[in-house]
Amino acid sequence: MRGWLRNRVQTAYERLLLRGVDEGPTHVAVIQDGNRRYARKRGGDAHEGHEAGARTTERVLEWCEELGVEELTLYAFSTENFDRPPEERERLFDLLERKLREFADADRVHGGEVCIRAIGQTDRLPERVREAIRYAEDRTRGYDEFVLNIALAYGGRAELLGAAREVCAAVDDGDLEPADIDVATVQERLHDRPVRDVDLIVRTGGDERTSNFLPWHANGNEAAVFFCAPYWPEFSKTDFLRGIRTYEHREESWREARARRGLALLRELGGVELAEAKRVVRRFRDSLPSGEPGPEAVEVDEDGAEPTAD
Repeated sequence: MRGWLRNRVQTAYERLLLRGVDEGPTHVAVIQDGNRRYARKRGGDAHEGHEAGARTTERVLEWCEELGVEELTLYAFSTENFDRPPEERERLFDLLERKLREFADADRVHGGEVCIRAIGQTDRLPERVREAIRYAEDRTRGYDEFVLNIALAYGGRAELLGAAREVCAAVDDGDLEPADIDVATVQERLHDRPVRDVDLIVRTGGDERTSNFLPWHANGNEAAVFFCAPYWPEFSKTDFLRGIRTYEHREESWREARARRGLALLRELGGVELAEAKRVVRRFRDSLPSGEPGPEAVEVDEDGAEPTAD
């Protein structure tokens, strides 16, 4: 009876959160933490935790498609994971190989036109895993409806360092002028194919840190971050929707701040700058609190000064 009531309450809460979703994130990145702790809590070994976590990954893919998320990046294996005991590491490689092939052949993947890509120092992985990566990427290369990035042998610092080395090599070879180096120069060297800026990072397992995950695409975009206590195998749709709500609340706050700054500009600037300020405020006018004056309420003369009262 108690379990039935708990399920009813959770289902109702999910519906409530789902109704509140307005315009969700485009790119969600997930740090899947807690598989081993989940297994220990249940008296099992690390492999059982990783198997349970893989089932959660499949559910998250469904939730992303349901909510219109267009790109999902999963932190599946970090460079630090190479330091784990050999037996655990080999069983994890076996799981990665199997799941990559299963995903590549899944009807849901092909029906949803999911493009599977691996990011990270994949040359450090065993050959059997690299073959599975090539198989999954080749099978889904032509799809663009949804992108699933799997971070394997990944490290944020290594990613930036690799791009920096490529830029330096291009300069040394005379293919690039230092004065021409810009954001695009670095970004195009981070991955073989473009990765969207991250809108939301989710971390399970209770730790409140982002582990330098996708620093260029997340920190550079000031991504929202949602930390939650459940271990990855326990991560539920309710948890996922709470993460989406965190992103939307942050977006609302950002839009309100942008509108307020534009409104302040109306009182300070004139000419071309005034027109730009009005454009910003009109764009975000719906984000202003009720009672806040809109752009039409502020008149500025040609010199940029507010008219005085008669």
